[in-house]
Amino acid sequence: MPAIISIVGIAKSYASGVEALQPTSLDIARGEIFALLGPNGAGKSTLINIVCGIVTPSGGTVTADGHDIVRDYRAARSKIGLVPQELTTSAYETVWDTVAFSRGLFGRAPNPAYVGGLLRGLSLWEKRNSRIMTLSGGMKRRVMIAKALSHEPEILFLDEPTAGVDVELRRDMWNLVRELRERGATIILTTHYIEEAEEMADRIGVINQGRLILVEDKTTLMKKLGKRRLTLHLRQPLRAVPAGLQSWGLQLRDDGANLVYTVEGDGSMDVSALLKRMSELSIEIRDLHTHQSSLEDIFVSLVSNRTREAP
Repeated sequence: MPAIISIVGIAKSYASGVEALQPTSLDIARGEIFALLGPNGAGKSTLINIVCGIVTPSGGTVTADGHDIVRDYRAARSKIGLVPQELTTSAYETVWDTVAFSRGLFGRAPNPAYVGGLLRGLSLWEKRNSRIMTLSGGMKRRVMIAKALSHEPEILFLDEPTAGVDVELRRDMWNLVRELRERGATIILTTHYIEEAEEMADRIGVINQGRLILVEDKTTLMKKLGKRRLTLHLRQPLRAVPAGLQSWGLQLRDDGANLVYTVEGDGSMDVSALLKRMSELSIEIRDLHTHQSSLEDIFVSLVSNRTREAP
């Protein structure tokens, strides 16, 4: 699919010498859900804020649906909705007024039906006439999401949108993301809840120490970097892996009590043949369990490896 966001050589350095973002290039396809993962301070928010026109880059270019974010700021920004980490809603406005006003800021004509549908979808309808200062933190987060969607953007940035919120809001949030995706919206999210990225995203980007270290289709990433592990709990401990099992690359752990069979990436795991061979060698199994690498396992491995490699 064609790119709706094109990032070319974007970088950000500060006068203090801090390099918040190294030169980064990335295309995001129209209609995809792209998850940007990284530890705190990795550069996720810096990249998002540059694309949204909040932070001025030190170099590079960004276009949103063909509009340069610097030369054609208003047109580019009208394509984008942003849910930031911080709650910045005005305390004395009502929920309805702040969402309707945000829509007007982008030049959109009043549309009570759309605003009402948005508030209902985010479970805010009963609070529509409440002043924001009276709302709970979770409800304020819902208002921020409604504001970001008020002008019907084609691109939605969600910067840690569910951090510190209740389970109900997370559920409503992801239901809304699915609905937006079905309507053709493009969604870019950062999250500490990696299981959300694993469930929702089409592609994954990993950023660490200001550098985009990997961009990959989620399914391909899981196949390439994932591991499958079979742990065999032995009835009698072994002192060493028997010669008759050497071809499986097994590891003996826990003082010989467990045999571990690990397959990397797309490799095949011939469990039945292994169990047959162990039976032939009179090695009895008390129990067994399997483990498939999650996206979190891969993420932690990538970031820790890159951190160790950094000068």
